[in-house]
Amino acid sequence: MKLEALIVDDERLARKELCSLLAGYSEVEIIGEADSVSRALALIESTQPNVVFLDIQLANETGFDLLERVESAAFKTIFVTAFDAYAIRAFEVNALDYLLKPVNPGRLKKAIEKLLRDEKPAASDSPRPLAFDDRLFLDLGGRSVFLKINSVSHILAAGDYTEVFTTGGQKYLVEKPLREWEVRLPDKHFARIHRNCIVNLELVERVENWFNRSYQIFLQRGGEPLTVSRRYATKLKEKFG
Repeated sequence: MKLEALIVDDERLARKELCSLLAGYSEVEIIGEADSVSRALALIESTQPNVVFLDIQLANETGFDLLERVESAAFKTIFVTAFDAYAIRAFEVNALDYLLKPVNPGRLKKAIEKLLRDEKPAASDSPRPLAFDDRLFLDLGGRSVFLKINSVSHILAAGDYTEVFTTGGQKYLVEKPLREWEVRLPDKHFARIHRNCIVNLELVERVENWFNRSYQIFLQRGGEPLTVSRRYATKLKEKFG
């Protein structure tokens, strides 16, 4: 398992120290650093990290400001701060861990172990793969539907749930994580384009370059474009190039 990490801290020496400590973990790859909320937002959008090591005091803003402005926080957050007064609030925003500076290597080790456990899919009987012309029975709580797989335009992560969008304009909130869809959907027709989204490739009308080597996908039936992160753009090129 390889987890991509972003470090957000307005002190260069603090970022350098944390980079040095994380260098001992082959499972963690640092893909970017930011010294402000605005720079962090741009990097999160373009790289879709698995985990953000986040300071609380960031010049005139805070790490909490960053989390409030992220549209869909699919990453895990580990706070790294010199202040212990914000621990309760940190866990209220579902932080995975809270490390105090100077970072104790033993505490960092426990945080990484917790991160790896949290990212590892739970062991279970693997559900059957889906074919493009299959129908899937979905229990939506108050009602049930038969979903035609080839009618799915895209799927967005929503915590432990997913939002399934169809070519007919329907949207279903389904109690399945995105990783389960990724495993079951036919990979000739569907592809994950960033940590939050899977798209039906049959419905892609065009792809346009965006900033920082990422792309935007436009579907045939209109709507807002979908972002292809730099990480998944590389995977798509390897797969279909």
